[in-house]
Amino acid sequence: MSDGLSPNLQHLETSTTIAISAEAKRRKAAGEDVIDLGAGEPDFPTPPLPAEAGIKAIRDGRTHYPANEGILELRAAAAKHLSLLSGGRPVNADHIVVSSGSKQSLFNACFALFGPGDVVAIPAPAWVSYPQIVHLARGRPVLVPGELEWSLKVSVRDLERMLPAPKGLILCSPCNPTGGVYTHAEIKAIAQWGRDRKVWVIADEIYRRIHYGTGPAPSFLDLPDELLERVVVIYGVSKAYAMTGWRIGLGLAPPAVAKAMCALQSHTTSGANHPAQYAAAAAFADERVEADVARMVAEFRKRRDLVVNRFRQELPGAEFVEPLGAFYFFFRVDSFGKIAGTEFCTRLVTQSGVALVPGAAFGDDRWVRLSYAAATPDIVRALDRIIEFAKKLGD
Repeated sequence: MSDGLSPNLQHLETSTTIAISAEAKRRKAAGEDVIDLGAGEPDFPTPPLPAEAGIKAIRDGRTHYPANEGILELRAAAAKHLSLLSGGRPVNADHIVVSSGSKQSLFNACFALFGPGDVVAIPAPAWVSYPQIVHLARGRPVLVPGELEWSLKVSVRDLERMLPAPKGLILCSPCNPTGGVYTHAEIKAIAQWGRDRKVWVIADEIYRRIHYGTGPAPSFLDLPDELLERVVVIYGVSKAYAMTGWRIGLGLAPPAVAKAMCALQSHTTSGANHPAQYAAAAAFADERVEADVARMVAEFRKRRDLVVNRFRQELPGAEFVEPLGAFYFFFRVDSFGKIAGTEFCTRLVTQSGVALVPGAAFGDDRWVRLSYAAATPDIVRALDRIIEFAKKLGD
């Protein structure tokens, strides 16, 4: 830490995924032929209906300070949407806080729930920002490794072995970076554990709609109310609706936690982008947008199948997590000539012009993350280069 900076920042590191994307853009600007499969961002445009709703909001003068907790139109639309996703269970709009992206929702939840020294369990591999956010809340993130046989997910047994016992758990399903998805039974067991051990569970379900099984991915909202008293659900429009730049996320929390998150936000960013909230409300409320989501998920599925099939056929010894959701492919590289993920990615972008994210960013440098949120021709070209590079390492 540099002299003069606050000790609040002693653990702070820049986001590796953002850094990889910036480096890929720099190389492209310099004239290099670089294919960026590092970014966790849909390559599709925002569907027309929410886009037009945002434009209309601007034209209608919805450009002043919004309600700190989010406009009622959006909170009501989100509550109905989440209710329908989970079979019609009641969802109270008053328990939803709208923020400037789901990352801020996570930040608000961690700051509201955790403090100095609090242990927060994070299944590993994990998205790069989870440990950083916990550190900023003065908590202590503890990565809990999952087993490959279980798609790198963690079980209650894994969590029970933690000493000291955690105050919180951040769980992402469908998972970034692996694409693994927790089953209903697995989620229920973790919710019961959290209730019995008085552990707060922050369920990051931002990828819930991008699921390759039947319907949306299993959710904590599929559980009865008595298992949700210590659960905060994070959701938003960024991924499934291709609205990353609109910066709208939300947290659904028990009343006291929602109130605390709202109070915290009133002293940081205040209400989220006002016109963008109307766009998000249209995304949730207009049934016609569901056809756009279905088309995007179907395309992600085709790309997933392309990546998986080529690895199975051309790199039959490679270990990877079977991606059942999100748009990531997580594969192990240390069998390719005993190389670590960081070196693999550095050499791959330098020698072959493909940008991926090393597993070190997620807690395990034996692995690498590939994002197939890119145009299919680019994925095909990138796979040609990755497979050729990996084969040369194994020779």
